[in-house]
Amino acid sequence: MTSSSGTVVERLRWMSVLVAALAASACLALVATLGHDQLGAQSSPAAGSVTPAPAGSSAPLDPRIASIAAHHPDQLLDTIVQFRAGVSPARARWDVSRISGRVFGQLHIINALAVRLTAQRARWLAANPDVHAVSLNTVVTPEGGPLPGDPAQADAGARFDARGPLGPRGPWGPPGRARISDLSQLQTTYDQTLGVTSLWRAGITGTGVGVAVIDTGVDGQLPDFQSADRQHSRVVVSAVTNPNAGTALDTYGHGTDVAGIIAGNGLDRDPTDPLYGRYIGVAPNANLISIKASDDSGRATVLDVIYGLQFAVDHRADYNIRVVNLSLDSTTPQSYTTDPLDAAVESAWLHGIVVVAAAGNRGTASDAVQFAPANDPYAVTVGAVDENGSSNPLQDTIAPWSSRGTTQDGFQKPDLYAPGAHIVSVLAPDSTFAHMCPACLIGDSYIRTSGTSMAAPMISGLVADLLQLHPDWSPDQVKGALLSPLAASNPALPEVDAVRAAVLFDPPLADQGLTPNHLISDANGDIDYSQSSWSQSSWSQATGPLSASFAQSSWSCSCGASGGAVDPSQSSWSTSSWSTSSWSTYFDDSSTGS
Repeated sequence: MTSSSGTVVERLRWMSVLVAALAASACLALVATLGHDQLGAQSSPAAGSVTPAPAGSSAPLDPRIASIAAHHPDQLLDTIVQFRAGVSPARARWDVSRISGRVFGQLHIINALAVRLTAQRARWLAANPDVHAVSLNTVVTPEGGPLPGDPAQADAGARFDARGPLGPRGPWGPPGRARISDLSQLQTTYDQTLGVTSLWRAGITGTGVGVAVIDTGVDGQLPDFQSADRQHSRVVVSAVTNPNAGTALDTYGHGTDVAGIIAGNGLDRDPTDPLYGRYIGVAPNANLISIKASDDSGRATVLDVIYGLQFAVDHRADYNIRVVNLSLDSTTPQSYTTDPLDAAVESAWLHGIVVVAAAGNRGTASDAVQFAPANDPYAVTVGAVDENGSSNPLQDTIAPWSSRGTTQDGFQKPDLYAPGAHIVSVLAPDSTFAHMCPACLIGDSYIRTSGTSMAAPMISGLVADLLQLHPDWSPDQVKGALLSPLAASNPALPEVDAVRAAVLFDPPLADQGLTPNHLISDANGDIDYSQSSWSQSSWSQATGPLSASFAQSSWSCSCGASGGAVDPSQSSWSTSSWSTSSWSTYFDDSSTGS
């Protein structure tokens, strides 16, 4: 007979296995939230459907698997297989392949694999001397069971949120809503097209991830940007890099529109508001860093944007800036190896920030994708599709105005497509946008626009979601996951399914073997300022009208070229600027669409 102490030891042993697998369980739980079989396999049986084996077994096989194998040896199971110290990932995969198991995840943190196989083969695998333990993945609920947002799961979900991928309470207050499951009022289709609503139900909402929006500013006091407790704005930082800006607010409107697609949350409006819950961004709990690169009329130079990227790099650790959105393009085509804006993009990328850029709205013109930052091979360049009123990606078509083609350096762009036509997002009140197209307005809170400016923030929001779940992913891994054929949602176009990207435990590395811009001094991504015609900026706390009351931190910069002046004969960017159209946005007064 097994002693009581032996029973306790064995229970603790299996509890340690399950605790160690907690980081992986969030990804696996996503599959159960879909309501359909994305991975084409059967979930593990409910814990109550099998008779547990006697406690105290000393074998590496989970006693529940042993019991299933005894009665239903051909039952498919999702398991977590831990390997002994020193067993390489390649050898572990070979051990699994020998008994015809299917690996669908790699868990580096515990030297384990997520493996789908029959109960009988799990028993065989447990006998392998390389294996430490084979446990049942009981965190995955059966198909048709309660969603993670179900009240019955609330307590367990709260405990998981506190210790798992959502992370602890951060410096900017509580993480907000762990899950978003009530989508009954949602009026858009783009979230469903991307598949992020399934991530929301599993608690993946971009919580704690900082997304920098280098644009015309963001009106962070608006209700869609409030935290769930309505105690602070999720636009946690405001920085102004344009010397001609008179205020930190978005008086033009473009930046607020973009920010709403990334992280707006209509559920943070008053529940009695008729617009409550109708419009929700892709990462509705992410933090936003507003970097105003334009003046108050929407005009900016490339240099203003470069300083915005420099701010993101300089403060990336302070505000957990993991993503930068650039819904803009320059007006001078130039090779990515010499273009200064491309150099700044690559500096951010090589410092661990994913840079997402709008492809532009030049259609199939011969030079359509030859403008920075869309032409940079490191950046994730996003084109726009029209959903044609459907949330099914198979119904999507490329918007005719969306730029596509080959860069001057031979790279095909865009890398990815996302919804960008008839997109409703947050309106900056009293902004230029609010007066340009009265027919585009939805009440006094939202506006409908089209353009690759709208498609890029879709991907920026999705990246925030992925980085909440996989905080250790590098930009190359993020891009590899987005572009992986295993994450594709549309065989005809490079579009991504959020859940399929999220469950790629070990995504391929993108951007391997590229030659960086000539202004990048070495592999750490620093810009060699001795080779450029601008100087490194210095940052100070903003005061007066450049201080944003909604932000917990406001910055301005002393930004200027070396020697205090720019020699136009030595630079192609000094006189580049953006007009209304070149912010890559089209107003849309149609009454249909999302």
